[in-house]
Amino acid sequence: MLLNRWGVLPALLALGLAAQDTPRRLAVEEIVGRMVRADDGRAAAMGGYTGTRRYRFENKRANKRAEIVVRLTCTRAGVKTFQVVSGSGSAFVRSHVLRKMIEVEAESSRRSDREQSRILPKNYDFRLIGTATSEGRPAYLLDLIPKTKNKFLIRGRVWVDAEDYAITRIEGSPAKNPSFWIKSVKIVQRYGKTGPFWLPVLNSSSAEARIFSTTDVTIEYFDYVLANRTPVRPSTAPPAARPK
Repeated sequence: MLLNRWGVLPALLALGLAAQDTPRRLAVEEIVGRMVRADDGRAAAMGGYTGTRRYRFENKRANKRAEIVVRLTCTRAGVKTFQVVSGSGSAFVRSHVLRKMIEVEAESSRRSDREQSRILPKNYDFRLIGTATSEGRPAYLLDLIPKTKNKFLIRGRVWVDAEDYAITRIEGSPAKNPSFWIKSVKIVQRYGKTGPFWLPVLNSSSAEARIFSTTDVTIEYFDYVLANRTPVRPSTAPPAARPK
């Protein structure tokens, strides 16, 4: 009987630790409010950063592949500039697709209407689905419901870290189809922690086109260094795939 009594302790300890990892119950309005306040606080504290990105494009049906690596500088105000470091694969894709993506993001970062694409109550309705794990940490899982059909808004789900109230993952599709020639787009964006900030680490999108079938674009983010702070040890860049 003594053996059975002490044998129960490891199981009870495991249950106690698991309970500690479960986010406490909050109303969706409270979760979103904390998320917005925490994001505003991090934005105010952010002194800018530099980093590296690797863009990869692949369309198997058209036998098109391309890759470019760029250096990114983001100012305290959120304005982004890019410098292409290297490229390989289809010159057409690099020029007309990947570089175009960079130009659009750089231009968007300079516009005064960035608030229109932020995950805020004025742009979205939210519904609490439950709790989950994201980046190895407990999180709240919310439905994202755009209030307008805007191609810069996402219809899908968002994971909110239960401790930092930072967005750690987004999955979904544009609220408005970006082109008649595209039947559907699926997007996954992951974030990782660099110092006190959550910055993108991976974006993967898959577009189903009416003519060229499926096109996959992946963006890897690494080597972040925060401005006006002690440099954070850069993450190890994923090995580059050689486009065919």
